[in-house]
Amino acid sequence: MLIHNIGQLVTPQGGPQRGHRLGHLRIIPQAALVVREGRIVALGPEDALLPDYPHEPRFDAQGRAVVPGLVDPHTHLLWAGERAAEFEMRLEGKTYLEILQAGGGILSTVRATRKASVEALMAETRPRLLRAFAHGATTIEVKTGYGLATAAEFKMLEAILALDDEGPWELAPTFLAAHAIPPEFKGRGDDYARLICHEMLPALKAWWSEHAAGRPLPFVDVFCETGAFNLEQTRCILETAKALGFPLKVHADEFDNLGGAALAAALGAVSADHLVTTSEADIRALGASDTVAVALPCTPFGLAEPHYTPAQAILAANGLLALATDCNPGTAWCESMPFAMALATRAMRLTPAQALAAATINAAAAIQRADRIGSLEVGKQADFLILTTDDYRHLTYRFGTNPIGWVVKRGRFYRIEEGVVCTPN
Repeated sequence: MLIHNIGQLVTPQGGPQRGHRLGHLRIIPQAALVVREGRIVALGPEDALLPDYPHEPRFDAQGRAVVPGLVDPHTHLLWAGERAAEFEMRLEGKTYLEILQAGGGILSTVRATRKASVEALMAETRPRLLRAFAHGATTIEVKTGYGLATAAEFKMLEAILALDDEGPWELAPTFLAAHAIPPEFKGRGDDYARLICHEMLPALKAWWSEHAAGRPLPFVDVFCETGAFNLEQTRCILETAKALGFPLKVHADEFDNLGGAALAAALGAVSADHLVTTSEADIRALGASDTVAVALPCTPFGLAEPHYTPAQAILAANGLLALATDCNPGTAWCESMPFAMALATRAMRLTPAQALAAATINAAAAIQRADRIGSLEVGKQADFLILTTDDYRHLTYRFGTNPIGWVVKRGRFYRIEEGVVCTPN
């Protein structure tokens, strides 16, 4: 199919963008794009492209802007239950850590998720995925981490893989057994960390070979934070995972600076995420590495916290900055990548161009898929969005609404009406 009458085709190109290169975009007015078998085969000015494809079936973009499909590289989309009462407790002055210590927070969701079947988890998660997809996230990372026991964590992985097969989205699984200390290990964090290292991770390698042969190994992630896993526990888990061949991720510096970001950089982790209280030394370490710094602006917004990821310092250190929603039931129930981008322009002072690159090519790098998604270039997967306007800046200029008219995933078109995915063409 030839998509023509594109008012503005906007894309990063040439791979992930470091430091102040972030936001260098190719903008083609009155453009066209050719898709065959789910891949981009040509793009450029319409008047140059139309004569070369006279018999190609056509789709009229009606002068609207086209951008790459958004990539959400950090979510906890798979869970059971909800935590509205906890939200009210926070409004009454309770902190996140106080709620966690009282048995709420993550542990509340753990109890509900452990009880749920694979089918029930899929049924609860599917509407969230549909909302994320309707808001332009064509590829989404999804973590386990609400099981905190081998069988329960594998149940979550089973649901993630089944939802990935179901589509239309594309999912990147992450194993996050090190999300919190489970209630049965209260006061025994070292014992639980050893269980993850000696039992869970080797079992994961065997389970993956049996249930997901041919797929890339999942990421292994650790929540390195006060009240969760300390730096030495984090190091033990990540080094064990790395020795088994798993790619690494780290939750770091959401509340306290424990050194998790520098550890991520030293171990060659794919990403370090949250990064609100990150020190200057840790920022320098990230800037000197290929570890992507993933900012999650919906989380401080959801917690009514005034501090966000120091994006300008990360860019000044030549870091790789990406954006994600952190969609989860406790602190940031938000499936909208455009809202995360809008927040980033206001709270982190990113330009619209920087926010788009951080939510596409750099976000793709944060899940090791920048070679095939995250930009509109010949040979890449045909994942793109047709907006409802002729200017890509409306993705961040507007908020609280959905500026996306069509989502295209692997060359298949999905019409969006009032934020709902309609029957594909």
